[in-house]
Amino acid sequence: MAVTVGLLVTLEAQPGKEADVEEFLNTGRSLVEDEPDTYPWFAVKLGPTTYAIVDFFPDDAGRTAHLQGKVGQALGAQADELFSKPPDIAQLDVLAAKLK
Repeated sequence: MAVTVGLLVTLEAQPGKEADVEEFLNTGRSLVEDEPDTYPWFAVKLGPTTYAIVDFFPDDAGRTAHLQGKVGQALGAQADELFSKPPDIAQLDVLAAKLK
């Protein structure tokens, strides 16, 4: 299982919405379960109001499918309600990886 590309999506919660963002991220895990080319997928807390999604894919097609999938749609639909600014989506190129 090789990964060659990834995403780093940084999210800044609106004041008082931290619990809602955490619930959204926990729900996001179930949304990516059916994506065969999304592995691994992480939702992390970087600070009191800052969160991130970090995920990796075997190729650009897997990354594109993920961005157009259920999590991407949910993120777009709830962005104004949950986040103080638009999600910052950075595309990553994997130089080296250890998955086990």
